[in-house]
Amino acid sequence: MIDWRASGRVERGRSAAGSESPEANRSPFALPRVMGHRGAAATAPENTLVSLRMAAAMGMTWVEFDVMLSGDGVPVLFHDDNLKRITGRKAAMARTPIAELAQLEAGAWFAPGFIGEPIPSLEQALALAVELGMTPNIEIKPTPRRDVATAAAVAETIGRCWPEDRPGPMISSFNRKALEIVRDRVPALPRALIAWRLPRDWEAAAGALECVSLHLRGLRLRAKTAAKIKRAGYQLAAFTVNDPKKAQRLIRFGVDCIITDRPDVIAEALG
Repeated sequence: MIDWRASGRVERGRSAAGSESPEANRSPFALPRVMGHRGAAATAPENTLVSLRMAAAMGMTWVEFDVMLSGDGVPVLFHDDNLKRITGRKAAMARTPIAELAQLEAGAWFAPGFIGEPIPSLEQALALAVELGMTPNIEIKPTPRRDVATAAAVAETIGRCWPEDRPGPMISSFNRKALEIVRDRVPALPRALIAWRLPRDWEAAAGALECVSLHLRGLRLRAKTAAKIKRAGYQLAAFTVNDPKKAQRLIRFGVDCIITDRPDVIAEALG
């Protein structure tokens, strides 16, 4: 169990001689086999509390969601820089204060049965995750030029709201600066570098950011790439995989976790 409030970092294994080795270079951290993407995004409106509840009802113990800042600096669950796709309002997230966001509709776009579903704050989502016994994978998805502020707000909210007696949430991001801020402010929280495909400098970057995992797009992930990551001692997740046969193939490649909009379907396919 990771004491995320401790000052020490999440250490990766070393050999008896003190140098890293492929076999010893393993973190005690482990991803689940299946993780809900934005809750259970094929079944409920993404990044909402009802979507998190849906993922839990499907048996998920982990759930991924996106976090960005409102115009006045409150971390909320949302994916797009603009509000249009989800709420129908053509406005920038970075210019919309939390009081206005709270009045917007975030469920009607998905289906009539979800009318009235709000945009939740990170604080609300963390409280629900605790209630449901789920571990969040918080993807920091900053709007332009707000990477430092978003990461700092996420770290502060976790420190204030997450119980001391539970392992801390995972922090993941495409944005390396955001991961760097989290590394320095709450070093014991497990971190993951996200990329569409494996970057050329992936090992140096993951090492510098002290990540425990890499999260790559499942569509183009190959067995050779998976094996390279696993040999280096990292956990590996593939996103966003909704096809059962593709999920089965990725698990055979050595992928540890499938991040999916259809967690019930993928969990059944993987047995």
